[in-house]
Amino acid sequence: MTPSNETESQSRHSAVMFTHKRKAMRAGKFLIGVLLTAALVSAAAPASAQGACRASGAGFDRWLEAFKQEAVAAGISRQTLAAVAALLDYDVNIIARDRAQRVFSQTFLEFSGRMVAKYRLDMGAKRIKQLGSMFSRIEQQFGVPPEPIVAFWGLETDFGANIGNLPTLRALATLAFDCRRPQLFRPQLIAALKIVERGDLTPEQMIGPFAGELGQLQFLPAHYFDYGVDYDGDGRRDLLKSAPDALASAANYMKSHGWRRGEPWLQEVSVPANLPWDQADLSIQHPRAQWARWGVSYPGGRALPADNLPASLLLPMGRFGPAFLAYPNFQVFLEWNQSLVYATTAAYFATRLTGAPAVGHGAGQVEPFGYPEMRELQTILARQGFKIGPIDGKLGLQTRAAIKQAQMRLGMPADSYPTPELLQRLRGTR
Repeated sequence: MTPSNETESQSRHSAVMFTHKRKAMRAGKFLIGVLLTAALVSAAAPASAQGACRASGAGFDRWLEAFKQEAVAAGISRQTLAAVAALLDYDVNIIARDRAQRVFSQTFLEFSGRMVAKYRLDMGAKRIKQLGSMFSRIEQQFGVPPEPIVAFWGLETDFGANIGNLPTLRALATLAFDCRRPQLFRPQLIAALKIVERGDLTPEQMIGPFAGELGQLQFLPAHYFDYGVDYDGDGRRDLLKSAPDALASAANYMKSHGWRRGEPWLQEVSVPANLPWDQADLSIQHPRAQWARWGVSYPGGRALPADNLPASLLLPMGRFGPAFLAYPNFQVFLEWNQSLVYATTAAYFATRLTGAPAVGHGAGQVEPFGYPEMRELQTILARQGFKIGPIDGKLGLQTRAAIKQAQMRLGMPADSYPTPELLQRLRGTR
């Protein structure tokens, strides 16, 4: 991995990590397990894992014995537990990596400009051509075309080149014991053991990044277990070494989360200055004919089709930045990763692989809005009763919704994007 790629990988991982809890809660078979283990944690975890968070393994052995009983109750055999025993230990370096995660606060143009690089576009097109017959079979079976799959493949691991090299079971055991997010990582550790139990991977083959994702598409273990596909016919679901298994599993995941065969996912558009900005919201859909009536067009002025295909208007950087029509399939990108910047980048990457041109920079100047300003804005919004989620300096979907409400209350264009003017006006209404 080159230094520049390492930086990109870290940025991608920061974007991915804060969505893991939502993704775990959606892993069907493990939903009940997540809720149950949240209650078990307080009863079974030692004091060191219930009190102040410390990078210490004190009490891990006692915790592990309680966890093994939970694993047996979930269907893990004693034979599998014996096979993984050497890897179920505590690693302080995993905790250090977890604590050192950087805040992900890049704009869409910043992130996509680095991540949708020429070498990824070239490599993605090459992979689609090389694996054309397999992608045709995948699309016929699952309804998902190659471009969205390859976009995630490129962003997640550079097409399988950087899947991570840390022992997954050790990482998950450490994070499941740690006091910060045991309700997330305990079910993932159970799922990883089920992957071993099923015979897909040996404990030693199970490697990845520090937070337990697996394979060329970086599935959480629960998603690996639920959506993994044996597509090369060798009797195992190997999402690390087998590209057919990994790519078909991605298609299976996307189909299972609502992918609509034959429909687009994202298209760049131009927007007029007098648009009803409060309609620019992923929770609002209108037929393309309505967007056309409001003056939305393709870049260069070409008219939108006057049809009833539903679409939302996505303004990832507000009314002065790039604009897209986001179709129902775009929601699958958000299911993959709740970060709007990451999901939009992946969807945009996929459009580039279909032959779409590079995105424009929008119709005006987007004013800089940094991490300290975002935290202050979130703090003020929370004090005024808006629901924003954690005050973390990130422009997440909840914060965007709160910004829109505040803009409407103040009579500002409600494009859901923060500006210095909005912050200044809110400071005066505390």
